[in-house]
Amino acid sequence: MNPLRITVFGAAGNTGSRVVTEALSRGHKVTAVARDAARFTELHPRAEHRTGDAGNPYDVRELSAHQDLMVNATRPAPGREGDHAAISKSLLTGLSGTGVRLLVVGGAGSLTVPGTDGVLAIDVPRYVPAAWRHIAEASNAQYDALRTTDTDVDWTYLSPAALFEPGIRTGTFRLAKDELLVDADGNSAISMEDYAIALLDEAESPAHHRARFTVGY
Repeated sequence: MNPLRITVFGAAGNTGSRVVTEALSRGHKVTAVARDAARFTELHPRAEHRTGDAGNPYDVRELSAHQDLMVNATRPAPGREGDHAAISKSLLTGLSGTGVRLLVVGGAGSLTVPGTDGVLAIDVPRYVPAAWRHIAEASNAQYDALRTTDTDVDWTYLSPAALFEPGIRTGTFRLAKDELLVDADGNSAISMEDYAIALLDEAESPAHHRARFTVGY
């Protein structure tokens, strides 16, 4: 396939940096965006480096020019969790009418837990401990902002498993739609490296249009 032109917001973060690395390894052309140019040293040297704020629709539109796809891998600072939903709306506003697809790094809290008749992961402390609830609530609002907005933007929201952290790129994982993926012992996990594979697979072969899916072991 021809290389995709991909803009990644939050490219200096844990997940964003792995998305950039995975995209570059596949031969895609990546614009890595950080809010502060001082973080350029943290960005992949083979990506184009730009400053921009995903919460500013004008920045979003400018950085979408001549691109095929935009990835939002931003994470709100502590105390600013409300920014998550606002950024979703900013991205939809900035991308409206451009034809650029949007892939969003999401959260697990809005997934249903297997065998519970629809209980959300955010309400099960095993999967969302109290210390994580504030960011899980913000991620749920982030997803709600996407799915309730009338938009022409072709967006996809990818929820990770409950335990989502740096790890090993195995290339072996499962996909589902709205239900948390757990193993035989009830554990739910995915490495950021394998998450990036699933995200780039979706970028290359779109299968979830204005929809959410999830990845886990």
